[in-house]
Amino acid sequence: MKIRIKDNTVRLRLTMSEINRLGTEGEVFGRTEFIQQPLNYSIVQTDTEALVASFVDHKITIGLSAVMIKELVQTDRIGFEGQSGKVKLLVEKDFACIDNTVEDQSDNFPNPNLKC
Repeated sequence: MKIRIKDNTVRLRLTMSEINRLGTEGEVFGRTEFIQQPLNYSIVQTDTEALVASFVDHKITIGLSAVMIKELVQTDRIGFEGQSGKVKLLVEKDFACIDNTVEDQSDNFPNPNLKC
């Protein structure tokens, strides 16, 4: 899972296996190991209808409803966006890059811009 933070926007991109895991287990998580302590981030299934976010004990948690998760897993829907307090949230499928990259993209979704 990729996380991108800019000011009051948090964007998470998930690979195909992460979307499937979210659908079957109701949670996916990532971790960045800083020297003093890690930054943990996760997406979890919630009972809320809208996207929600929290930041507690150096952990970012984004909540998606079961309906949203089901739509990500079973349809071509790219993602969801919302607002939680002052923070804009985006949760999206991670597409393969069109340009050359050294990053492993074998688990990314096919880029829709490559279709004729």
